[in-house]
Amino acid sequence: MGMTKSKPDFHGINLNSLRQSAEHLSAHILPTPTIFAPSLSNLLGASVHLKLENLQYTSSFKSRGAFLALKALKDEDKKVGVISMSAGNHAQALAFRSQQENIKSTIIMPEQTPFTKISKTKAYGAEVVLTGRTLDEAKKTVDQLIDTHGYRLIHPYDDLNIISGQGTIGLEMMESNPDLDYLIVPIGGGGLISGISIAAKSLNPDIKIIGVESALYPSMSRSLAGLSPQSGGDTLAEGIAVKTPGVLSRPIVAELVDDIILVNERQIEWAIGALIEHQRTISEGAGAAGLAAIYAFQKRFRNKRVGIVVCGGNIDSRLLGTILNRTLISDGRLVRIRIGISDEPGMLAKIAHSISQHHGNIIEVYHQRLFYNVPAKLAKLDVVIETRGSTHAHDIISTLKSIGFEVHLLDEQFQSH
Repeated sequence: MGMTKSKPDFHGINLNSLRQSAEHLSAHILPTPTIFAPSLSNLLGASVHLKLENLQYTSSFKSRGAFLALKALKDEDKKVGVISMSAGNHAQALAFRSQQENIKSTIIMPEQTPFTKISKTKAYGAEVVLTGRTLDEAKKTVDQLIDTHGYRLIHPYDDLNIISGQGTIGLEMMESNPDLDYLIVPIGGGGLISGISIAAKSLNPDIKIIGVESALYPSMSRSLAGLSPQSGGDTLAEGIAVKTPGVLSRPIVAELVDDIILVNERQIEWAIGALIEHQRTISEGAGAAGLAAIYAFQKRFRNKRVGIVVCGGNIDSRLLGTILNRTLISDGRLVRIRIGISDEPGMLAKIAHSISQHHGNIIEVYHQRLFYNVPAKLAKLDVVIETRGSTHAHDIISTLKSIGFEVHLLDEQFQSH
């Protein structure tokens, strides 16, 4: 992978055609910023630059390719309507752009697609059908409806107009940050990284393009290695949960992408939390995959200038809340302890006073006398405390022990820190 030094040209997509695409898009998309992230850079030891496509219309990069694909349709196709399968971002972008062009849109979405993506797609006027657990399963329903109604397929990644639209991201990144050493781009079907790679390698042949896949869906890397497909499972990065990479994108990735690395669910979760904690930026799992890659391979990117595409911010609010709370637990800022006490007046007050003296904040108390197999004159308290971090939490626990209480930390994740 990544051997060419000549100006890339694939199926007529080249630097000149991408610049023409950028002109067509200029009045219809946001030229999102690529910003330096100082806190994340200090944390990870690399100069981290974030391309904030989560600020785009419909909160993802997909609006670029969808606009070009619809503009390229013949009038008879527009009258019949368009259809696609999507885990959410392409769905919203296609529905949004179709509504603007007064074109009927039908979107087939996997059943586990986050509710926020489903509701927003419907809000843009699309007819939504939920079926299967992956894009590949959804594609079967798409084919059936095309046979029945004659809809025009706008593929989420295996389409030259889609690849061209996404490639304009690469132009913007290289114009604002021409001295990047690395570009890290999420890979699902490969449309995004294909377009960006053509743009970036045209402007700087020496830049390293790194693809990142969910470890549960290593479809492109296995395909390029000549291995049989082996993917599946529930991932935070459902936007890149693709079992079969694009036919058009595969040779582009093989030629221009220098490496593909895999990140696991814990690393993706960390990256979502870190983007909020350190950058106040909301990202979905696929959008955080690039940061997860730096986190997982810090030695590789140390002291390098790294550009990351935060490709989307469509994450379910409930899931986001869960991740934030889990981040607090992992950092020791939310701890759960079990305290053995004698069942007599004043014990709870004594514990609360000790915790407050250390400026800990009690979130929840569960007083158990019956179910923990304790003697009749004793009880157990499960207490959830908000702290400033692991050192602060240990100070609180040590003080409770010093005044005679039996205390056990209940969260293994925190204990491992």
